[in-house]
Amino acid sequence: MKRFFIGILFSTGIFTATAQVAGDEDKDMYNKGQQRDQQAVDEAVNGWWTQSMKTHEERIAWWRQAKFGMFIHWGIYSLPGGEWKGKKVDGYAEHLMRKEKITRNEYLELAHRFNPVLFNADEWARTARDAGMRYMIITAKHHDGFAIYPSVVSDFNIHDQTPFKRDPLAELSAACKKYGIKFGFYYSHAFDWEHPDAPGNDWEYNNPGGDKNLYGGRDWYDKHPELLPKAVKYVNEKAIPQIKELLTKYHPDIIWFDTPHKLPFSENLRILKMIRETDPNVVVNGRLARSAARNYGDYLNTADRPAEFAPVAIEDRNRWEAIPTTNESYGYSRYDNSHKPVSFFIQLLAKAAARGGNLLMNIGPKGDGAIDTKDLAILKGIGNWIKQNSESIYNVVPSPLPLQNWGVSTMQGNKIYLHIFDFPADKKLYVGGLKTAIGKAYLLGSKKTVAAKRIGTDEVQIDLTGVTPDAANTVVALELKSEPETNPVFFAAPNIPITRLLAFDAQLKGKGFGFGDGKTGRYYVDGWKSPEQKISWTVQTMKARSYDVVIKYVTGPECGGSYKLLLNSVTSIEGQVQHTKGGVITEKIGKLELKQGVNTLVLSPETVSGSELMKLLEVQLIVH
Repeated sequence: MKRFFIGILFSTGIFTATAQVAGDEDKDMYNKGQQRDQQAVDEAVNGWWTQSMKTHEERIAWWRQAKFGMFIHWGIYSLPGGEWKGKKVDGYAEHLMRKEKITRNEYLELAHRFNPVLFNADEWARTARDAGMRYMIITAKHHDGFAIYPSVVSDFNIHDQTPFKRDPLAELSAACKKYGIKFGFYYSHAFDWEHPDAPGNDWEYNNPGGDKNLYGGRDWYDKHPELLPKAVKYVNEKAIPQIKELLTKYHPDIIWFDTPHKLPFSENLRILKMIRETDPNVVVNGRLARSAARNYGDYLNTADRPAEFAPVAIEDRNRWEAIPTTNESYGYSRYDNSHKPVSFFIQLLAKAAARGGNLLMNIGPKGDGAIDTKDLAILKGIGNWIKQNSESIYNVVPSPLPLQNWGVSTMQGNKIYLHIFDFPADKKLYVGGLKTAIGKAYLLGSKKTVAAKRIGTDEVQIDLTGVTPDAANTVVALELKSEPETNPVFFAAPNIPITRLLAFDAQLKGKGFGFGDGKTGRYYVDGWKSPEQKISWTVQTMKARSYDVVIKYVTGPECGGSYKLLLNSVTSIEGQVQHTKGGVITEKIGKLELKQGVNTLVLSPETVSGSELMKLLEVQLIVH
């Protein structure tokens, strides 16, 4: 089993995700389950929810196999695209109404100019299909409360308030059926900035759950239960009727929720109960109703905009989903040009599949209905790679191979797919930890056979002479002669210049550890407050070798102290926590000689002078 899923991570720490954007993401993405909610919990666990989970595996079978989907944030906010009254608005463009404190009436004036004449459902669905995406989720109603379909529940919708009298959801549903794509909706059930009774709008209605932290902020319903009837009124009058409307009118395959912490747990469970009664076969994501005790949805949602994946609990293996976006905003922003390269998403998709997860990649179409050319280029690049390598992504399971310093691996049947991110300069790929007899090896894209031979008890060498590497991810298929038998120790091939030992992949000893949300610069282990807490990696090498050692961590005013990196209980390097304006330190701290065979590196505090030592991202071993 991959160390990514090791149970110790969950016996020694709590899985947390840290938010960056106020008013949207939440640290835990679950409700705390106050005593008030216990009746609803008991009713669910002793009745309808437990009954609904009897068909859970059948319900999510298509989702497990899909692996890759298109997330679409599109609405009234797409028209200004991150600009308001001539001013650039930073952050999530879909949060324009909240960020600029726009009133309902002023937002309606914007809606009256929304006329996406370039919207073409067939082109959107075909683009998704060609990129290798097998499901699509679009914002039917985001936090602004505006329905992007002709809702009869509220006139705050695309048909009643815009010149665009068509139904884009109906058109997309039909187009997705045409191209064999599963289809569904994002619905903001707990945030609604236009409704006078809903959480979120604290500039026009003075409601709880907004940026001003009125009435107790996140836990407003516990500190001010007298306000709860207002929110229940909103749920009864708008949220539940519109969700039921979407289910019965469009019959989606999946429905996706967010920000559950804006409502008490009992309300989230009440919404889920209605969904199960209305359509027991629709897949429901994990952000509608999740407590510390259990996830009531069909799968786990991890944090937004990941660069690396935090560990998940054993029970969530093969049922989790990550939601990267092409730049940093989910809705279209004309100012956000931080688009990642195609290689980033190809590798992220492979990493997700290798860890048993799905990737739901977001794009933000423009207000005129056209998809941004920068997004189209990314989608085309992914699609070109998928055409050659789809077998290594769809219908696969995590490979039992240990982590390798050149990439990741997936498996289907007796075939292991080696996803090579760091192509060896000498054209020799060393695969560690595989004891099973090997058969044929070949490039997945061209089917060109490559020579593979065993060079040790659990080491294989593949000759890639004459192979032109893929710029993002070269995939080699390795056929085995029997069920795989593996050694679980991280393998550091000697010809890969940099071996990254991520904090997410470490063994954690001691209580109190937590995890960052996996975003760029936030894939850290935190809560490191005591000398009794240790972080370690076990690394297997083919021969003795000297490495420069680099440590990378996030620091701040709250961090401070000294640490020691111990190799094989003998050799050590000591260091002092540094500080920098940017908050991320990448520092060479010394050299270590790793022996042939199994090595253990243990990082531990010597002193802690702040509230925590540091937020560790990774340790790098760099070949001289």
